Amino acid sequence: MSPSAAVIWQRRPRALRGFDQQTTHPSPHRPIAPTIHHAPVTRFAPAPTGFLHLGHLVNAVYVWGLARRHHGRVLLRIEDHDRGRSRDHFESAILDDLEWLGLEPDEPRMEALRHGPSPFRQSDRGARYTEVVTGLSDRGLVYPCRCSRRDIADGVAAVPGTETPYPGTCRERRPGPDEQVGLRVIMESGEETFTDVLLGTQRQTPASQCGDVLVRDRLGHWTYQFAVTVDDWDQRVDLVIRGEDLLSSTGRQIRLAGLIGRPDLTTFLHHPLVLKPSGEKLSKANQDTGLAELRQAGVSPEMLLGEAAFRGGLLKESRPLNVVELPDLFD
Repeated sequence: MSPSAAVIWQRRPRALRGFDQQTTHPSPHRPIAPTIHHAPVTRFAPAPTGFLHLGHLVNAVYVWGLARRHHGRVLLRIEDHDRGRSRDHFESAILDDLEWLGLEPDEPRMEALRHGPSPFRQSDRGARYTEVVTGLSDRGLVYPCRCSRRDIADGVAAVPGTETPYPGTCRERRPGPDEQVGLRVIMESGEETFTDVLLGTQRQTPASQCGDVLVRDRLGHWTYQFAVTVDDWDQRVDLVIRGEDLLSSTGRQIRLAGLIGRPDLTTFLHHPLVLKPSGEKLSKANQDTGLAELRQAGVSPEMLLGEAAFRGGLLKESRPLNVVELPDLFD
């Protein structure tokens, strides 16, 4: 670390220096290879189940920085498919944080999100999801499933550290008239191959990795895997930027996109996560320090953006960073 950078590091607000004990060392600095050759449409898509934290801001730095670097567009999507945990006050806080940081989406206007239904809010898109799943059902690709997570875990020998695939228990059975059921889409055997902008060529086999994909749960809530696939197609998103924890979701989403009729393949970029010493990612559920709390502690937008860029491997050293400088991180 250079002497001047060391001074900046020590002068960081105490609230940010606390992350040195709360998280692992930042990801190694690694410039983004120039593999994006078009003006992309990408999205920042938080779930209003808690307050934004530094991990979300790392994602936002990648999203806005890459979009602006390549003269693309940023959509803001509220992913409130989990109706049991989503709250209106969390959505309002997300919008407040983004406005304070100077991160303005190209669409929709944040004021429009504050004042009524929007095609960029998942809870307002139920009719569209029903339309898509009806089309799949008409082709014999959907079946009702009464299995709970516990049923699946009890019925399959789990391998530590891996996902437990759905074994197809309900494929050939019909539920009783009073049973609560979800809906699953059949994943036939076969491999999905894609090239991640950061991680290179990836190969995934959805049928063995996750089994038939749940698209609506037994409470009637649309699932993340299904809703984002439909949204990305409808909203013409062609660059998906998200954390490495969602890498394993990509093959099944590519498969779902093909089944619902998307002809083109989305570009994916999975960036490093901000991790705790235990190896866990920062989590709203665990009440990890939120951006609003850091703002109240006197941390400036520039210090937060610079810390996020540093933690995400985009700066060699933490320093204040203005929002207009984000595209320069990807030169």
